[in-house]
Amino acid sequence: QVQLVESGGGLVQAGGSLRLSCVASGHTFSGYDVGWFRQAPGKRREFVASIMWSGDYLNYGDFVKGRFIISRDNAKNTAYLQMSSLKPEDTAVYYCAAWDPITGWGTEDDSWGQGTQVTVSS
Repeated sequence: QVQLVESGGGLVQAGGSLRLSCVASGHTFSGYDVGWFRQAPGKRREFVASIMWSGDYLNYGDFVKGRFIISRDNAKNTAYLQMSSLKPEDTAVYYCAAWDPITGWGTEDDSWGQGTQVTVSS
């Protein structure tokens, strides 16, 4: 597995921007697909965005509506989530995840970070 640490969360006003970072260690990061998920209190986890190990394929949750951009820098073992036009409903703990593209997402071998809090005020 890959060890993941998220950072970059904080308090921002509606319409503002934040960039989240996910730093990986423990294994070859470039060989893993990466995704961002979020969870608000009392709600289920939501898929936010993902990017293939090669960077060829990017997927976004429907709620993003062009506001978020996922990227990665394999040389720095880091993935990013650039968020703009933030809304109060974006308030949640954001988690980074990584998985082996051979096995796919959703297994016990998936790696998860500890999460970073994003709070958007009105």
